[in-house]
Amino acid sequence: MKLLLAEDDRDMARGVSTLLTRSGYTVDTVYNGNDALIYLRNGDYNGAVLDIMMPGLSGLEVLTAVRREGMTVPILLLTAMGEVEDRIEGLESGADDYLPKPFDGGELIARVRAMLRRTENYTPDIVSAGDLKLDRNSSKLSCGKKSTVLNNKSFQVMEMLILNTGRIISVNEFMTHIWGWDSEAEVNVVWVNISSLRRQMEKIGSRMQIRSIRNAGYVLESSGD
Repeated sequence: MKLLLAEDDRDMARGVSTLLTRSGYTVDTVYNGNDALIYLRNGDYNGAVLDIMMPGLSGLEVLTAVRREGMTVPILLLTAMGEVEDRIEGLESGADDYLPKPFDGGELIARVRAMLRRTENYTPDIVSAGDLKLDRNSSKLSCGKKSTVLNNKSFQVMEMLILNTGRIISVNEFMTHIWGWDSEAEVNVVWVNISSLRRQMEKIGSRMQIRSIRNAGYVLESSGD
């Protein structure tokens, strides 16, 4: 799943981004409210974590603009301990949750997961297709009694394939959803991760396959064996 993080303290932003990435999320990071609003308007995000006090637009102003424009992306606000009125205003303006600073990393992850569970697009911790099961907490891909742990990007690719079993997913769709719409990554990173997934699926004995569709993309389906 893909998150936007907006935090002007670069050291904190780096730490939070690392924490979220290690928990299986893809994270785009910005350092002011103006960029946060631009990214939310142009990106495909499952959720956002916004600091209230930022240069340019504040987190509350970004939240207000997002809701006014009809965007339903779940938003968690990061607030200073004394900003009680801001927390109330945030919740009344459409925030899904808030977390006072300083906060524990484990609580942040728990709140992000709880926030995402409340959305219409919530999927369970374990998703499956055919004989494959993907644990979204541990990034473990299993087939029967055999399993393998996926790295972050391969996990994101497999998650998209499983959640869209039987549907062709284009390279551009993978790039936008996982690497970000403004990513400098080359498109061959998709092929690299697909190749890695194919080897790992073979290693655990899955009968599912990732088929390449010429000039269209990739699809997860049964091999029919």
